[in-house]
Amino acid sequence: MASQDWIDKDFYSILGVSKDASDADIKKAYRKLARQYHPDQNQGDPEAERRFKDITEANSVLSDPEERKQYDAIRAMGSGARFTAGGPSGAGGSANFEDLFGDIFGGGGRRRTTYTTTGGGGYGGGPGFEDLFSQFGGPGGYGAPGGYGGRQAPPARGEDIRTETTIPFRSAVHGTTVKLRRGNGQETTVRVPQGVRDGQKLKLAGKGHSGPGGSGDLYVTVHVRPHPFFTRVPGTDDVEVTVPITFPEAALGATIEVPTLDGGTVRVKVPEGTSSGRRFRVKGRGFTTSKGTGNLIVTVEVHVPAELDEEARAAVRAFAEATASEDPRADLARKAQV
Repeated sequence: MASQDWIDKDFYSILGVSKDASDADIKKAYRKLARQYHPDQNQGDPEAERRFKDITEANSVLSDPEERKQYDAIRAMGSGARFTAGGPSGAGGSANFEDLFGDIFGGGGRRRTTYTTTGGGGYGGGPGFEDLFSQFGGPGGYGAPGGYGGRQAPPARGEDIRTETTIPFRSAVHGTTVKLRRGNGQETTVRVPQGVRDGQKLKLAGKGHSGPGGSGDLYVTVHVRPHPFFTRVPGTDDVEVTVPITFPEAALGATIEVPTLDGGTVRVKVPEGTSSGRRFRVKGRGFTTSKGTGNLIVTVEVHVPAELDEEARAAVRAFAEATASEDPRADLARKAQV
């Protein structure tokens, strides 16, 4: 950026902050104004485009501590000096300098300026050369090796967009695509991979807001609706189900069919003497992702009929008599004393 631009432009005023504003205040002001004047929100409005460029330029300088210090120094000096197109030295304490700021910023020889002081010390009653260069880091200033060398901050990149979407459980199993509508009416298609987890964030590079330094990214948080039968085990690709079995199946053993994510079924062997709450693992029947496939976890619960006819009651009484010596609570007292 040319030094004369720094004299002419009041970056604090552009952002609407005071000269002693904190970094947080500058950042907050920039974000508010950037959203207001962003090209995506003001298509075809040249004035908004100009304001957006000024806002971005002001933020690039004031958000960089070193550049802000240099800008403040130049503005402080400029408040007591007049810069005009110049010829030879004139009377009244004026002197011509061959592109004074061009030399300082490593781009000398492009214009002449007349430097007229208005008070206090140095050449013609103004600040001396030593004071001038000392503001920029000592002898040699910006033009010296290792100095500023005319470097500008890179143009600001567009802001990221963060949004959310909710998909059915089956879409999480098989994968899907969703269309998101942006504030300007444009639609963005997002591919949701199979096996996506509830709360997982997807990143679409370059699909955020546009800016002078390139577009930001789009981040989509995916929520998955619960399913009445299948439940994903948190932090894994496993899926668990709860399956009821009858008392005879639990007591005598059985082979049962259990629904799977792919719409089919799998046969699970329940050994005799199975208690309610026992879990069985079926390998490779869980969620499929790019990293592999999880497992199906089957929990069985012994179903007790709410009502029994007289024949069933008689059978249960006969069973109770036959197993009267069995006491599943015999060891509870000892366990409670531990």
